Amino acid sequence: MSAHPQNAPIALVGSGLMAQAYAKVLTAQGREFCVIGRGAESAVRFRDATGIAVSTGGLDRWLDDHGAAPHTAIVAVNLSMLADVSAQLLRAGTQRLLIEKPGAIDRSGLTLIQQAAAASCADVFIAYNRRFYASTLAAEELAQADGGITSFQFEFTEWTHRIGVGSRPADELAAWFFANSSHVVDLAFHLGGQPVQWQAWAGGKLDWHPHGSIFCGAGATDRGALFSYQANWQALGRWSVELLTRKHRLHLRPMESLGVQDAGSLEIKPFALDDQLDRDYKPGLYRQTQAFLDGADAHRLPTLAEHVHFWDTVLEVIAGGSQTVMHRAA
Repeated sequence: MSAHPQNAPIALVGSGLMAQAYAKVLTAQGREFCVIGRGAESAVRFRDATGIAVSTGGLDRWLDDHGAAPHTAIVAVNLSMLADVSAQLLRAGTQRLLIEKPGAIDRSGLTLIQQAAAASCADVFIAYNRRFYASTLAAEELAQADGGITSFQFEFTEWTHRIGVGSRPADELAAWFFANSSHVVDLAFHLGGQPVQWQAWAGGKLDWHPHGSIFCGAGATDRGALFSYQANWQALGRWSVELLTRKHRLHLRPMESLGVQDAGSLEIKPFALDDQLDRDYKPGLYRQTQAFLDGADAHRLPTLAEHVHFWDTVLEVIAGGSQTVMHRAA
């Protein structure tokens, strides 16, 4: 992955809470950047929170005023606008793009971005910041020292009573698994390997979520690890990932922390993390932004092509609850 050109300004598109988090990181890293937003009210809130002015009127106006697209951009707009804004930047000439997860509200949105990226030969990445948590990095190091992960399990139960069903758009609610639960699914398979043989089931019913509310599955990954998962959005639970090695059981529950269980012991000991960056900024965001702009630790950033493949072969299977055993080449 190439690095962002020195002295070239970065465009941060969006002026909501996620954009505020990016602005804090970009400022701390000494990056030159501009913020592109739409409405005046969100621009005022952004300026009050960050001290940075927003170019209002949307991307159309900004491109008209400047006559050229930014070489590098971060897209942190609302879910329904991710695909359109990203594709517009790519068609205008942006060469390096980081899009907030999950990249688009649906598969057709990803196709739109793919087509625009292919036409411009641009580098596009999806921002799954949990890959950059201090807890994730520490768990990877411990697992590697133990000889690798032999099995893992994860849970992506959503707290439906906290989602605010009455105040969210219907299309956003319908995509909740892809937009929100995919954080956990992406991290689990990033750590344990991609599934190559597995089964998935989905059941339950929620009026606003056509993919159901209860999920479970199990199988094997291309790294030889066995895995299982479950989630019940109509019961109690929380997000978590547990990794098993020959010497330890590693608990990411909550995922910003790491608990370590030694072989022969039932005690889960908190692991001391070098997590100051995750305390000072939105967790994972500082390292993720650095990876995107400088190329450091770049292998952690999923490319658009990798994410589309993951959407088609993993996320769609979990959401659809296919009961067919899946066989795919490693």
